[in-house]
Amino acid sequence: MPSRPAGPFSSWELGLAVRYLRAKRKEGGVATIAVISFVGIMLAVAVLISVMSIMAGFRSELLGRTLSFNGHMYVQGPVLNAPDRAAALRRIAAVPGVTSAAPLNESQSLIRVGNFTTGAMVRGVRPQDLPYTSYVWDSLTPEARESFGKGAYGGDRILIGKTMAAQTGLRVGDPITLYSPTGADSAFGNLGGLEKTYYVGGVFSSGTSDFDQVFIFMPLEQAQLFFGKDGVWDVIELKVQDPDRVGDMAAAVRQAAGPGAVVTDWRERMAAFAGALKVERVAMSIILGLVVAIAAMNIISGIVMLVKNKTRDIAILRTVGASPSAILRIFFMSGALIGVAGTLAGLALGLAFCLNIGAIQHFLEGLLGVQLFNSDVYMLDAIPALVDPADVTWVAVWSLLMSCVASLPPSWTASRIDPVEALRYE
Repeated sequence: MPSRPAGPFSSWELGLAVRYLRAKRKEGGVATIAVISFVGIMLAVAVLISVMSIMAGFRSELLGRTLSFNGHMYVQGPVLNAPDRAAALRRIAAVPGVTSAAPLNESQSLIRVGNFTTGAMVRGVRPQDLPYTSYVWDSLTPEARESFGKGAYGGDRILIGKTMAAQTGLRVGDPITLYSPTGADSAFGNLGGLEKTYYVGGVFSSGTSDFDQVFIFMPLEQAQLFFGKDGVWDVIELKVQDPDRVGDMAAAVRQAAGPGAVVTDWRERMAAFAGALKVERVAMSIILGLVVAIAAMNIISGIVMLVKNKTRDIAILRTVGASPSAILRIFFMSGALIGVAGTLAGLALGLAFCLNIGAIQHFLEGLLGVQLFNSDVYMLDAIPALVDPADVTWVAVWSLLMSCVASLPPSWTASRIDPVEALRYE
């Protein structure tokens, strides 16, 4: 029975490809270039995974803190002044996926501490809703949590940010004077230009210094009185389980809020911020992807030298029946194997670095005696790294693709070698 010819990418083709990559003394240049190509691809893949994971970690931390402070969805419209707004608030809170629904007021104010005067944004919230602003609530002392909202019309205890406290020198229990440009209503009309002295009930840290510098938390009832908004809600702020799904929840929230309700979300209010993060991520992916492509181009040099050294072997293979496509596949697999090995090693190195970045950072800090990542500035104990399976898959596919593309030109050249011309001068 006649034997069947071996098919494409058969074991003998793969065996020759692996054999050609083995180092020999007289072909040391080929082996050296192959090693350089392998190391280049490995490092490029590891760096790309590390940078994208660190960027994803910072994005997650930044968005998490910002959204924790500002909310995920907002409801405005007739529901804010409707007679049954308390019932509407309960309906909104009962929408699947909504974790909290809280009325709040926000008003601009001036604060004065001694001779120091600056602007501030006063946020009026109900005491029972403050725990849903998790970073703020977690940073407060038990005494500050207990005193907030106690007393007539919510009392005279307010919460200021850590940065504001540092700028003004305020501590818990110190007086702080607030100025209301609108003032409170009275039997004689709006008083306008009202001043009142409050006391610092606690100092919070939201995880973002910009918020800590500007915002003041005041009990909602006291804020309504001080700013002349008696019984008024400026907005209903919602927190949801998955901020990325706010678009899918808008219709249900709008129905629960009633006719005429206007529902917006954080993507609309923070469009510039979210867009900047997205553009930065895409730009860095493209730039570092080019680094991987450049590293893969080293494969061309190695395979070109390999083809030059194996010209006689190619001619012999052609004379014994090997087809041009078989020669192409042999040298293509030689280059692709370098890319596969470099990609796998880079994935392992990059993932190991990202999963142990905290321990590596602390080890280097102890070894060098310097602080590589200041927790007082970034409010994080270690560099955040969030490994996204989609990013890892994209990096691996891109690296393998570039390795295959780099292997094709010299492999095509090898398949076009004429065996007669190749053996003429042997």
